[in-house]
Parts: sequence; structure tokens; C-alpha cells
Amino acid sequence: MRIRAGFNLIYECPQPTPMLLVLDVHPSRRVDLLTDQIIGFDRPIEARDYIDAFGNACTRIEAPAGLTTISTSFEIYDTGKSDVVVPDAVQHDIKELPDGVLRFLLGSRYCDTDRLGDFAWAKFGDTTPGWARVQAICNFVHDHIAFSYQAADPLRTAHGALTDRTGVCRDFAHLAISLCRCMNIPTRYCTGYLGDIGVPRAPDPMDFSAWFQAYLSGHWFTFDPRHNRPRIGRILMATGCDATDVAFSTSFGSSRLASFEVVTEEVQTDQLSGDPFGNPEASP
Repeated sequence: MRIRAGFNLIYECPQPTPMLLVLDVHPSRRVDLLTDQIIGFDRPIEARDYIDAFGNACTRIEAPAGLTTISTSFEIYDTGKSDVVVPDAVQHDIKELPDGVLRFLLGSRYCDTDRLGDFAWAKFGDTTPGWARVQAICNFVHDHIAFSYQAADPLRTAHGALTDRTGVCRDFAHLAISLCRCMNIPTRYCTGYLGDIGVPRAPDPMDFSAWFQAYLSGHWFTFDPRHNRPRIGRILMATGCDATDVAFSTSFGSSRLASFEVVTEEVQTDQLSGDPFGNPEASP
């Protein structure tokens, strides 16, 4: 299938402000692009791209004072298959893990494993190690947290999500990641596009989505405790230890997100390729 995706972000800065953007499709999905995916700006801005320590495509800019629109629109191929489910995937002993995977066992800014270890072992110590254990954690988190955009809190950690019992997709991911790490299962935070493909359309405005991957049987497998069901059409943008590593923008100074639009939709055979926002061509 073809998926059309993109965004319009408008930032207001009182003065020139350096920014770090993590808004490109992940390098692992570039082979699937059917059109160019270029981040554009409505004002002359010098941008420099690089790949970070997690393998994410990042962009450095200095946003000028005033309002700046950052946008992209692209089409990408997707198999149309839902997330892979491998119930017999096994959990590795720590001594068997590749060196590069060990970092995803450690606590991080939003995954405060030191506050959740006792709870995790009491709750999930009797579950079967491997896929069943990760799924048991997802089931718990899905049932424990009530999704609410109004309850979004950029300072909430995994322990906060456990105690508050409310939040957005990042809170579901942070809590599940932390509980898995407490059980010695490497997990990494993921962000990207996830449209309402193959499911009823949600009434909420489209947003970027957060999920996680668990390292089992030598592979990274997708889990989504918010939706807690295999989904179609995920478009990965970035992975990291938690939301700190994959924030779609980080400002080194004062800035305000004045407008936020995200589009992710399946392209029907009778639709023509084009910008879903109706924007004039932006300068890369």
C-alpha cells in the first residue's frame, strides 16, 4: 500500500534560536520512500543533517526571530501487514546480549527503573520469560493508564505514569519500557507516524505516535501498550532510550509551538500524489 504522511509545525521565537530536529523518516525506512522526503522551511534557513548515536537522522538549524513554518510531505510504501507477532520469541540472558544492546537495560531520564524494580518483580516475576512477559506488561499498562490529551505532562516519568494512571502514548511507552528493563528485557523507545489504517478513525487530531521495541530472540520486535493490538502502517522516525532522545524538536532558547498538524493516511488508488496540507512548495 501507499501511505501519505507529513506535518506542518509553526514555531515562534523571540530571537534567533538554535534548534535540533528529529523529523526525518528513519534511515531504515528510506528504501520504502516513493517520493522525496525533504524538510522545508518558509524562510531562508541553513540546515545541516547528521546521524546521531542511535542511528536517527537529525537536523540542526537556527530559527530566526518570529514565526517559522517547518513542513514535509511524502509518500511511502508499506506492506499493509500488521505488526509481527512471535509468541515463542525468547528472552536472552544478560551475558548473551550484544554490547550495543546493554544500554537499553539501564534507567534513563523518563524511565526511572530504580523506583519500579520491586513492583515489577512482584507483578511479573511469575510470568513466562520472553514474548509472554512483555505482552503481560503491555496488558497491564494498557489497562492501568487512561489515555487523555488533557493529562499530557512533559515532566511525567514512568513512575509518575504508574501513580497518576493517566497520560498520552509516551506515558504508556515509558512505563512499559521501564517495567521490561526491570525484568532484564532490553527495550527502546520509538516515535513515528501511525495513522488510522485498518481500524476505526479516531476523533482526536492526528499526532506523532510513541511505541517501543523489545529485544527478543536476537531481534527488535514492536509492542504498543497504548493500542495493545498489532497495527498497520507504522512509519518509524527515531529510536532511543526514552522521549529525550527522540524529541521532534529541542530548542536551545525560548520558543513556542504555535501550530501543529500531522497527516498519515492510506493513499487510495483514485488519489493523486500531492501535499496533504495544500502548501506551496517549501524551500529545503
